[in-house]
Amino acid sequence: MAVPIEDYALIGDCETAALVGRDGSIDWLCLPRFDSDSCFAAILGSSENGHWMIAPQASAQVSRKYRDSTLILETTFETSEGVVCLIDFMPLKGMTSEVRTSSVIRIVVGISGRVQLKSELIMRFDYGLTVPWVSRISEDTNKAVAGPQTLFLRSPVRHLGKDLRTVGEFTIEAGDRVPFVLTHALSYLPAPELPDAFVALQDTEQFWHEWSAICKSTGRWSEAVLRSLITLKALTFAPTGGMVAAPTTSLPELIGGERNWDYRYCWIRDATLTLMALMGAGYLEEASAWRDWLVRAVAGSPDQMQIMYGVAGERRLWEWEVPWLDGYEGSKPVRIGNAAYGQLQLDVFGEMIDALYQARRGGLPASDRAWAVELAVLEYLASAWRKPDQGIWEVRSGPQHFTYSKMMAWVAFDRAIKTVKEFGLKGPVDEWQKLQKEIHEDICSKGYSSSLECFVQAYGTEELDASLLLMPAVGFLPADDPRVQNTVKAVEKRLAVNGLVRRYDTHSAEDGLAPGEGVFLACSFWLADAYFLLGRMEEAEQLFERLLKLRNDVGLLSEEYDPKRNRLTGNFPQAFSHISLINTAHNLSHFEKPAEERGR
Repeated sequence: MAVPIEDYALIGDCETAALVGRDGSIDWLCLPRFDSDSCFAAILGSSENGHWMIAPQASAQVSRKYRDSTLILETTFETSEGVVCLIDFMPLKGMTSEVRTSSVIRIVVGISGRVQLKSELIMRFDYGLTVPWVSRISEDTNKAVAGPQTLFLRSPVRHLGKDLRTVGEFTIEAGDRVPFVLTHALSYLPAPELPDAFVALQDTEQFWHEWSAICKSTGRWSEAVLRSLITLKALTFAPTGGMVAAPTTSLPELIGGERNWDYRYCWIRDATLTLMALMGAGYLEEASAWRDWLVRAVAGSPDQMQIMYGVAGERRLWEWEVPWLDGYEGSKPVRIGNAAYGQLQLDVFGEMIDALYQARRGGLPASDRAWAVELAVLEYLASAWRKPDQGIWEVRSGPQHFTYSKMMAWVAFDRAIKTVKEFGLKGPVDEWQKLQKEIHEDICSKGYSSSLECFVQAYGTEELDASLLLMPAVGFLPADDPRVQNTVKAVEKRLAVNGLVRRYDTHSAEDGLAPGEGVFLACSFWLADAYFLLGRMEEAEQLFERLLKLRNDVGLLSEEYDPKRNRLTGNFPQAFSHISLINTAHNLSHFEKPAEERGR
């Protein structure tokens, strides 16, 4: 039985990441990349699908925290025998001469008394399926091999094989420090040099302290913003600059439901808000790397532009189901890959053009190739904007004329016009202005319901959509327009659950899936942004503070929240939720505010 999603914490090396439970078990880890096959998959099945537990043998009271301004996790176990602290982290590759491949390092420190502990390592490659061949290669090192994959475990604690598990028992007294190093390698290459746990800890802490020192203050929300920025950094694939939406797959949007997706890829849709979050906090290097990843990924024929790509820009993200995993708390199916990569979603064209415009405004180094790619995309969009699509929420039923999709097509031409005027680049401005006007009139005519007196999800429907909260933020209409104000009120009335916002009504929408999901956390932050733009500052701050309380004990958010069960749901931690948190904090605390600046 998996622990609640909110009981997990994240560690990572900016190429992959692991989830560590409050019980001391690492239940999810893919190697060597975010989107590689897992070697621990207990979160989607059972411990027999792979995990690594280090914990006292007796019952314990547990508390945990990240070391200040780092991604180093400290879990404290207090037993009747004494107290120990488990330190978990992953050193970044290239940080020292020793670190050339991914390693998970765990150090048990004795605080008081004398505590008996157990290390249980169950390695299962290929998403919890393949049992490796484990052998002892030296007094302190075990080696596990299955096909091309190898894991080395080095520790002074002697580990023995037992029922296809690798188990070690040991005792810790006050002042003791016992290290465990688990390192990945390819079986057909020479064995790597395994890092020294204590040197790696010092270097990793120094790296995160230096990185965190860049962060600009956001007043009373600075700690929450920094934790979200560290999370985003951890979700970034350092070799390319791409940022995954989450390090997990198939954590359900509704416990027991089928809305279980693989989020270990990079979404074009996240581009603008990601850039603004990074630039607003002072992380121009990361913003530039994300911009450069974006330009490389979408380069090519515009009609082949995808909504998402692999961390290096891969295009084929074939989706398949894993029959041998039971799913998180029985939520099936478990999916690998994401078939939505083949959908037409018009809003991503606007997101891309907007992101590159905001990058120029933010002073990022010029990209000569970017404008050429944009011109080709705009030429394609000039006719493509009239097509129906699957929309921002990637519905798996037939395409519709989604209002948000059309609005982002308008954004594409709006930002292109501004780019020419503000930065002196060349483009057919007269043609773009005609298209911009045509799209605007089309949306106001067909995307607005006279009977509801608000904008609706798709032409010809009377369903609401939380994405329309972004209408004033992107500059489509001002916040004081009655149509915008009425749309915000309609979302509050029909999509809010105890003040938190659902994406749309899955019970009335024909989206090809069984109904039911939690409130969508990014949409709830968007409502706070809408309140801010409407001048409802007290409500904006109250909602923001409420959303902060939904974070788990180490400051992490998933994709959604189940207000009935009071639990986080969906893939975890979710970049979109943390990006939205950062931008809302900037709106409520900075002189220059993303929700105002984006639409200017």
